[in-house]
Amino acid sequence: MTLCGASYYNKKYYLNPDFELLPDDVKNELKAMCVLFTEDVGGILTLYFEEDGTLFFETRCDEGDLFYDDVGSGLKIKELQRDKADLFTALETFYKVFVLEETM
Repeated sequence: MTLCGASYYNKKYYLNPDFELLPDDVKNELKAMCVLFTEDVGGILTLYFEEDGTLFFETRCDEGDLFYDDVGSGLKIKELQRDKADLFTALETFYKVFVLEETM
């Protein structure tokens, strides 16, 4: 299930309406993170939950995009995972409790 994403190509951000219950500060942080990511490395960034509730990052670019930084993309994702580990853990917990209806 897609959480959110941003595209460098059309300068748009998307938040899945199923996650409107998230606090505004979390939604704002996700938006800033995704938009800054795509401005930095280009392409499209999508965050989604796997079936078990693990948050996953996916990046891709349009065919022929010579400006997309594939190496920088991977490094930036690792940096985000390190710097925002608490946020991502909280999002995974939110998903497991409210979407998968698991008990903690």
